[in-house]
Amino acid sequence: MQPDIQLSWLAIAGSVAASFAIGSLWYGPLFGKARALGFPDGMRPSQAEIIKGSLLNLLGALLMAYVLAHQVAVWRPSSWHAGQDLADSQYGFLAAFFTWIGFIVPLLLNGVAFERKSWKLFGINGAYQLVSLLAMGLILACWS
Repeated sequence: MQPDIQLSWLAIAGSVAASFAIGSLWYGPLFGKARALGFPDGMRPSQAEIIKGSLLNLLGALLMAYVLAHQVAVWRPSSWHAGQDLADSQYGFLAAFFTWIGFIVPLLLNGVAFERKSWKLFGINGAYQLVSLLAMGLILACWS
């Protein structure tokens, strides 16, 4: 039996926008000046670098939201015609948390292990990814 998955492109777009907003705050006023990010003091990216980074981030957020939308749907018993659903937020939380712990954390640990990234940077990036995924998961679960 296959799950019945209905995607909401509005929810996907909203979750991408939320991820961008959280990232702007996270890597701007909250942690933008953290020395752990690995940039020399006073270094500012060029306009071309900002545009390239933003476009790549947009693509990544779109892919993550699209896949996470499927994850949220698969957690729902009703997608499998197997019973009543619980609160939407539970499915958004579960899909986001298990995506984070199973995929994001291992990738970030590789950065510490093989790329000499600091544990502080691991914490900053890991916490951002968790907060971003939770926001995306909640939007995808509640708007679908």
